[in-house]
Order: sequence, then C-alpha cells, then structure tokens
Amino acid sequence: MNEPIIGSLASSPVIVRHPANPILGPKDVPYGPAMVFNAGVTKYEGKYVMVFRNDYGNEEKGTIEPHSTTNLGLAFSDDGIRWEVQPEPCWSWHDEEVTRVYDPRLTVIDGKCHMCFAVDTKHGLRGGIAATEDFRKFDVLSLSVPDNRNMVLFPEKIGGSYVRLERPFPVYSRGGRDRFDMWMSDSPDLKYWGGSRLVLGVEQVPFANDKVGPGAPPVKTDKGWLTTFHAVDLDPSRGKNGWEENWKKRYTAGIMLLDLEDPGKIVGMSHSPLIAPEASYETTGGFRNNVIFPGGMILEASGEVKIYYGAADTWECLATAHVDDLVRLCLENNGK
Repeated sequence: MNEPIIGSLASSPVIVRHPANPILGPKDVPYGPAMVFNAGVTKYEGKYVMVFRNDYGNEEKGTIEPHSTTNLGLAFSDDGIRWEVQPEPCWSWHDEEVTRVYDPRLTVIDGKCHMCFAVDTKHGLRGGIAATEDFRKFDVLSLSVPDNRNMVLFPEKIGGSYVRLERPFPVYSRGGRDRFDMWMSDSPDLKYWGGSRLVLGVEQVPFANDKVGPGAPPVKTDKGWLTTFHAVDLDPSRGKNGWEENWKKRYTAGIMLLDLEDPGKIVGMSHSPLIAPEASYETTGGFRNNVIFPGGMILEASGEVKIYYGAADTWECLATAHVDDLVRLCLENNGK
C-alpha cells in the first residue's frame, strides 16, 4: 500500500533552538565515538545528568562499526547547557547473546534514577529497564520479548501502577513493513508488565506515514502529561541524505497531552510538528540527515521546558519553549 507523501514541514514558532547547538557532539567525548546522540536527560541530586548513545564508524566510508562497539556515555551539568563528559563510557553490554545497548531514557522515580534502553540480541531487539543510583552500576529490572523499544517511564505511579509508553514492531502482522504505533503498558513493580493498549496510531498523525513512537519521558502539568513523540515519514524519491547510500526517512518531534489519571487517553495533540529538521546540524553532515529524536524533557520552575534531542543521528541538541505554549499547542485543535 502506498502512503501519501508528506510535503515540507516546519517547526512550531514556540520552539527556540539553543544558540550553542549542538550542545554535545563527538568532539566533546574523549574516547572517540563518531556519533553522539539520542540521550536521556534528567535532574538528579541537584545536577543535570545526561546518558548518551555512542556509535563508532567512518564518515568517509559511510559505515558504522560492529554493534559491539556501541556504548553509553555520561555527562553532568550545572545549567543543562554546558556539559562535563566523564572520561569513560558508563555502560556497555555485549556477550554471547547481547550485541549492544543503546538509546537511554532517564526517569527519576522515588528518588532513584531509572533508565529505559534498547538492547540488540541474537534473537531479537528487546526493551529494558534498569535502575541506578551512581551511573556506574545498572541493575536490570526487566527485559521485554522481541521486538519492542523506545520505552519511557512516567515519573510516578498512576492508579497504583507504574506506566510506560513503548513502540513494538509488529512487522509480520502489519504487512511485512514499517507501520509502528505507540502503546502503553503498566506494572505493579517495574518487572512484570501487562495491560497493554494502543495510545497513538500512525494514521492519527498528519505528519507521519511510516511510524510513530515515544520520545522523552512525560512531564506532569495541571492540564495533563506533556508528552513528546517521534513521527516518521517516508519518501521513496529521497536519495543519499547522510553517510549511507540511501536514507529515505525524515524524523520529526510531535507534542501531545495525555490524561493525568488515564494516560492511555489523548487529551490533545498538535496537528503539526513541534520540531522539524531545519537547522544545518539537523539536515547536513550527519550519519542520517533530517532526523529529530527527542529523548529528554525537563520542566523548570520558571515554566521553561528544556527538550533534548538527537540531530541527524550524530549530535545532541537543545530546544526550549514555555510550558503554557506547549500545552496550548496541544489543546488549540481539540476544542479545549
């Protein structure tokens, strides 16, 4: 089935890209990755904390090295803008079954930092949850069955249960192609998950024709859970857009509100992207250009929202907006 081509897209005017972008890149990391992106960011014990994905490769050859070289880096900040990168990766995982761990998302629950992550194994891609108090030791609490990823945790129990958003990969049952949606599951203990239900389908997002899924962990407002998501559109006419010979996808960031007591219910959603690839570091020079992937969101006491996102699968960037403007974006097309 041929999906309609999505035309040109623009970022919302409420978004301000930070002038220091990219705020973190390969040159800032002392152990030599080729790509630094898709970070989880949170506030923990008085500091901003970033756990970021490192991939290794060769720009001239347009290749990435074996999956076992992917690992997670760690950085701290006093202001969320200038980062002190630690001298070594904080976590890597590869053994006779696991080939790599990547795409961290950070959520503080009951004073402990929890990290969702993706893990490639010889028998499929799994989503995991780990807990840490020092970012040196990670206790893995749960791993999904294949294929699931892009998990994010809500920062508190809802209706007595922990809740996560996720994006399973139902390739066989969706015609053997990308057609991935956002789902939700709940748990009594962060280990055993069930109660799964659909939250957002591709067909509900006007700027997606390929897949949608979670972005940064949600933040709580009086109007609902403010929630970013990634939206992907595919255009077969696109050619070489990065190191790879062919990259026909574009990733954008969307924004929506979920009900405070029933987060499977969408209260409101912007019908246009929150962030679309426009800046030079989003559209040129990266491993995969035209990619925006939100992985961290912090609501400051001032009402400013910091949104951290991977750009072109190569750099980590920051955009800001006021929480009232983001809520208004979600509600203005929903009659509220």
